[in-house]
Amino acid sequence: MKTMLNAAAALVLTVAGMSGAAFAQEVTLRASGSFQPGHSSSLAMERFRDAVAEKTNGEVRVDLFPSNQLGGAEQQVDQVRRGSIFMSWSGPSFWTRVVPELEALGLPFVLPDPEKAFQVVDGPIGDILAEKFEERGVTVLGWGDLGARHVSNSRRALTSIEDFNGLKIRMQPNEVHLRTFRALGASPAPLDIAELFSALQQRVMDGQENPYSIILTNRFEEVQGHLSDTGHFYDYVVYLANKDLFEKLKPEHQEAIRSAMAEAITWQRAYNGEANAKALEELQAKGVTFTPVSDEFRDAMRERTREIVEETRQRLGTDFVDQVLREAGVATN
Repeated sequence: MKTMLNAAAALVLTVAGMSGAAFAQEVTLRASGSFQPGHSSSLAMERFRDAVAEKTNGEVRVDLFPSNQLGGAEQQVDQVRRGSIFMSWSGPSFWTRVVPELEALGLPFVLPDPEKAFQVVDGPIGDILAEKFEERGVTVLGWGDLGARHVSNSRRALTSIEDFNGLKIRMQPNEVHLRTFRALGASPAPLDIAELFSALQQRVMDGQENPYSIILTNRFEEVQGHLSDTGHFYDYVVYLANKDLFEKLKPEHQEAIRSAMAEAITWQRAYNGEANAKALEELQAKGVTFTPVSDEFRDAMRERTREIVEETRQRLGTDFVDQVLREAGVATN
């Protein structure tokens, strides 16, 4: 015997048993992700699913749909906001049209490592962003680790700043990211990751930029021969839920979800760095030519993109951007 609380919201209540006049109900929540099942963020979601079931004595079940099974990353944004799915896990860049302030997390060469990255989102900046999401009907459940982003391409090894000239590089839909690669001399274009493999295969795009583990789990090495450790942005995984659906859950179920997510993210952050290092080794073993970026080359990239901070201040506001920079330990001039 089943009853739907909200069919469009996919928050399903299943009558699992009866005690006197009281019904024991099972709540099933759908979670959609852009990442492949073997990626650390998806493995963390499996831990989250199992922990929620344990903490709620089976009263809450989480069904996982990785690999864009329910639609691409941009579609998932709309699905979470409408409540047609309960939650998603993706890169924050896909949410910048909802919360533009997220762009400040993607300033080039500002976040050098995971310690600085999480110093930002685990502090006051994370609180501000959570409030912005709440105003738009979305609840932040946590921030995971994606890692430094690196450029791969099918045309040439990157050995100097001039090698970016004219490269058609797929980007996330993040204005800071797009402006950064225009400043480097490339021809960037936004594209959903669900469409990326075919775009690279058909040479609609010459290259892309992602952490090593994303390149490997999406098999981009099959259509990309060159890779360099450009490390131009440091990126996150953001775990987000529809606010109304979350608040309709029993308080003890809300607490179980937050607790289970905190545990899963702690595991994911610890595991992801190792996963990225192993992915680089495997990509090279599969035949990808890895060309390390020299200090001079990296300095040239920093110099070319220095203007991006001031442009972002003008669009997002000086106070917020400078607060991000301070939290990251960068001088604000």
